[in-house]
Amino acid sequence: MPATSRVIPSYEYRRTRWRNGGGWTREIHAEPDAGTDWNWRLSIAEITADGPFSTFEGIDRELVLLAGEGVRLAFDDGESVDVRPPYGRHRFAGERAVQGELIDGPTHDFNLMWRRERFEAELWRRPMVGAMVVFAERHSTWIVHQLAGGARFADDSGLPALAMGDTAILQAGDTRLRHVLDGAGEALLIRLMPRDADRRDSLTLAAPQ
Repeated sequence: MPATSRVIPSYEYRRTRWRNGGGWTREIHAEPDAGTDWNWRLSIAEITADGPFSTFEGIDRELVLLAGEGVRLAFDDGESVDVRPPYGRHRFAGERAVQGELIDGPTHDFNLMWRRERFEAELWRRPMVGAMVVFAERHSTWIVHQLAGGARFADDSGLPALAMGDTAILQAGDTRLRHVLDGAGEALLIRLMPRDADRRDSLTLAAPQ
């Protein structure tokens, strides 16, 4: 197992101000974790009042509602998107000016951000019923964010179990990576791939019966 594969428990997330100072976020991880020139970043925004989102040049992002009755994304170009429970989501460019309008009280929202010229990103919401196998191609990173329930790594990785709210970061490096997760609940699964990576390897996500 590459030394960079790890589980980040929710109590280790760092609470910081939004870039525009309008709210708070709990940063899960940024890669690389130095300064503002990251390739990708995971965080949980705490939206407690209506107001503008921070803008991020060259960044694509996907927002997933974790808690609350939802938020309306009111873009300056006239588009309006309601992100509602359970786990509604929306993907948009970080340069777009957008106001967050609370539908009925505060929300917590998972944020995946990535630098589009360097990385490709995909995100899925998946139920966890029994064992699930993640096969990751070379140079890819897989992320498992436990939405509900819990899971353990039923392999020889030595990684600790995932409780609700925890996040696993699984980085394949120069060789393929295989992990077996056994648990119950729901999770967000994210795959990040450098755009200049060797594309000859195949990737499979399976959920054995």
